[in-house]
Amino acid sequence: MRAVRYVLFPALLGLVACASGLEPITRAEPEPLRLRMDGPPGATPGICWGRHTTPEVYETVTEQVMLQPAEVSVDGTLRSAPVFKDEPQRKITRKRLDVWFETPCAAELTPQFISSVQRALAARGLYGGAIHGELDGWTRAAIRNYQSPQGLDSAILSTAAARQLGLVAVGRADG
Repeated sequence: MRAVRYVLFPALLGLVACASGLEPITRAEPEPLRLRMDGPPGATPGICWGRHTTPEVYETVTEQVMLQPAEVSVDGTLRSAPVFKDEPQRKITRKRLDVWFETPCAAELTPQFISSVQRALAARGLYGGAIHGELDGWTRAAIRNYQSPQGLDSAILSTAAARQLGLVAVGRADG
């Protein structure tokens, strides 16, 4: 009976997520890299940074290499066709890229702030978990789902995303 519960519970969660209109999340987001104080070269001191590294993408490309050229007689008739060989080569189709972005510092990531993040993501249909103020895997997955369409595929909350969610004050230009 216990084994049946372990099999049915995840399936039931998936059905509830589908019925509620939320896209079911099949796995929690792993722990991301820690926030950094050093940031990219030339970064403003006192600002916290997140870094997302996209891996290099390789593709195997097959190229034809001529082993023997065609033999053509003096009158222009073909005596023998050229001979080619297929040679596979690995090529980088996308280079590795480090993306640095400003983040709220660890001192700002209080349970109250994280609860506000969870509520803001839930209001947008991206988070369906409990509002508990913990930066768990489900919350990080929702953060990634929010930021990915904007070009940042990271589970670390950026300051820009926090501003868009209405959680961090936007600086104003005086004058």
